[in-house]
Amino acid sequence: MTHLEHQHLRVVIVGHVDHGKSTLIGRLLYDTNSLPEGKKEELERISKKRGADVIEWSFALDAFQAERDQAITIDTTQIWFKTKLRDYVIIDAPGHREFLKNMISGAAAADAAILVVDAAEGVREQTRRHAYLLNLIGMRQVAVVINKMDLVNHDVERFQEVAKEITLYLKSIGLSPTHILPISARHGDMIASNGGRLSWHQGKTLLEVFDSFEVAAPPTARALRLPVQDVYFQDGGKRIIAGRVETGILRKGDMLLFSPTGEKAKVTSLEIWPPNKDKVEAHAGESIGFTLDQKIFVERGHTASHEKNPPMLSNVFRSSIFWLSDDPLKVGNSYKVRYGTAESMVTVQSIDKVIDTQDLAQDDRGREVARNMVAEVTLRARDLLPVDPYTDNFRTGRMVIYDGHDVAGGGTVSMEGYADQRRNTAAKSQNIYTVEHLLDRENRAHLKGHYGGVFWFTGLSGAGKSTLAMATEKALFEKGYHTYVLDGDNVRHGLCADLGFSPEDRAENIRRVGEVAGLMSDAGQIVITAFISPYRSDRDRARKAAPAHFHEIHVKADLATCERRDPKGLYKKARKGEISDFTGIDSPYEPPDNPEIVVDTENNDIDTCVTQILRYIEQVIILPAAAQKDRKKEKVLATR
Repeated sequence: MTHLEHQHLRVVIVGHVDHGKSTLIGRLLYDTNSLPEGKKEELERISKKRGADVIEWSFALDAFQAERDQAITIDTTQIWFKTKLRDYVIIDAPGHREFLKNMISGAAAADAAILVVDAAEGVREQTRRHAYLLNLIGMRQVAVVINKMDLVNHDVERFQEVAKEITLYLKSIGLSPTHILPISARHGDMIASNGGRLSWHQGKTLLEVFDSFEVAAPPTARALRLPVQDVYFQDGGKRIIAGRVETGILRKGDMLLFSPTGEKAKVTSLEIWPPNKDKVEAHAGESIGFTLDQKIFVERGHTASHEKNPPMLSNVFRSSIFWLSDDPLKVGNSYKVRYGTAESMVTVQSIDKVIDTQDLAQDDRGREVARNMVAEVTLRARDLLPVDPYTDNFRTGRMVIYDGHDVAGGGTVSMEGYADQRRNTAAKSQNIYTVEHLLDRENRAHLKGHYGGVFWFTGLSGAGKSTLAMATEKALFEKGYHTYVLDGDNVRHGLCADLGFSPEDRAENIRRVGEVAGLMSDAGQIVITAFISPYRSDRDRARKAAPAHFHEIHVKADLATCERRDPKGLYKKARKGEISDFTGIDSPYEPPDNPEIVVDTENNDIDTCVTQILRYIEQVIILPAAAQKDRKKEKVLATR
């Protein structure tokens, strides 16, 4: 017996309702001698009773009476059959749009897919939707069968017409079919043999297509990911952490990093049943228990990895989703997401695109996502979550969305445009101690006549941040205040000259500026910063550098207004593709949730905006009346 005979491969059958999926599977079972004894005769009796002139092969697997009564498949059905090469699990997924959730759950568990298209009807709504969802969940082995060729008199031109239509659609969504073949499932043509009526097609039969699919190898070559399932305690205080290795290899002696906490410990043993002291490795796909050399805090939902190539940490990420709930997804709504063994509450920050799977038209200003629609959204969590982009790790880059206790949708994770916040939380310096100054904030304010502070201008390029910052600085200076502007372009000539414009470099740029601004404000300076600073998490981190004296000022103007102004010609270059990762075009801007003030430059002139900013700054930096009086008295005495 060869190794191949022990393989089994899961194949999902999808397509528009009534295009013949169940008939195809029933015929497959018959042609591979996989029907139970006497089943063919039973099908003949049922078919004759229902007035059919040939056997209705679909009755071989319709498990529910409701399905027979309605002649539709409601739930996914799993059927086993074998060829000379290997065993197969066929997943029959429902085509009706009301049961799309079942189709997705079936497809997500498959290694390959067969997309069934009716030769007479051609490509229909659910054909396109199912194909799009196959692409969304990462299916790459997809074969197309154009069924019911008997209804079009086995016409080669009709086959070529439908084949061209489905090929163009699949290509437009990034899929390339492994095979396209004509069949007649009812009569068995091109299932196990040619049958004569389709002799003009020189390609593989359907069974040969099945045997051409590849069994996916366990992803042991990828970085280690082990979502913690549970923690068990045995007599004597032994603590066993349990989970399944999704990717990579876990070895005894490995130093593990647990996310999101950042705790580290070494693996002291691998635990299996029955016990085996020689067990020193667990590969992708294995469920395993293990013990650690330290009693660190670990719980269900944490992700174990090696220190090198850990998952990203972020409280915001993008997702390509399919929505299944009757209640539409809306901006501001909160949902529970589950990925691996972890659960977290997220809020819909934005709906970036709503996609019509029929013609791939995109609504870039979608206000909601209705049932059975596909969309690209941005989700935000309260805490940092360990996430893997789907393109990096297909095992851990998927998620399910819950509304209450009901599955409302699902999708894949993307970090496009967002930085790994793990980099910004890691402190490399050690043996560092805080130095206490002999002068405090009140001493400095008493000398200068005002308190220091950070006034952080944020907004799109072209909103007017630098213009307002410079005008505000001049007005403050003329009033006798000690002030200075840190501007994005100026800072990048020195302090941040080594940084580019990737999400990671943007985050580091803002971190550095935030720390410098915090020190300057502590020295009593009125610091005005003018930075796009597109990410809320980065601005929140800048606030932590001077938490009591940080003031976020949203310089507000919409994208159309900023692009129309385009003072530096950057939008024009970005539209031409000459600048990548440009905020507002191909990189996100997250407006402040609750800024101290909003300055509307779209509808107000510069003088009005400067007056508004000055009024606010003076309210928060001015000394109490008694202190002002003492300072004036000191000035008078100093002149005598």
